[in-house]
Amino acid sequence: MLGPRQEAQAALFYEFSLEDHIPQNHLLCSIDRFVDLSGIRQYLAEFYSHTGRPSIDPELLIRMLLVGYCFGIRSERRLCEEVHLNLAYRWFCRLDLSDRVPDHSTFSKNRHGRFRESELLRHLFETTVARCIAEGLVSGQRMAIDASL
Repeated sequence: MLGPRQEAQAALFYEFSLEDHIPQNHLLCSIDRFVDLSGIRQYLAEFYSHTGRPSIDPELLIRMLLVGYCFGIRSERRLCEEVHLNLAYRWFCRLDLSDRVPDHSTFSKNRHGRFRESELLRHLFETTVARCIAEGLVSGQRMAIDASL
């Protein structure tokens, strides 16, 4: 017997938790346990103007960069699209379903301007390595570099 036609009808209210839809063994869950970006705002404070429109949270931009690096998303435009569509990426970036993803141009301006001038990425790398040494994940004695493309 042919069933009735399903018609999409928008609900007035939704109860939805992103965390319930992200597998515990997802790579971003593992990374999230060790990522501490609480000091970024203070570190970058002098690189922001005290007037004008409010800026995009730098923690969001760094989390988006991490998503791009971990999943090989090289294009900033594509990264913004993927964060918009992927639930795990939204969860990791602390974006709710209704939150807007930053425009790729804003993302680029921050990464090439403010982040480069402040050496934020170097600071994050050094603090992350120091934390890994403190947690016993690495010894900090040897280094290997892969320069392949």
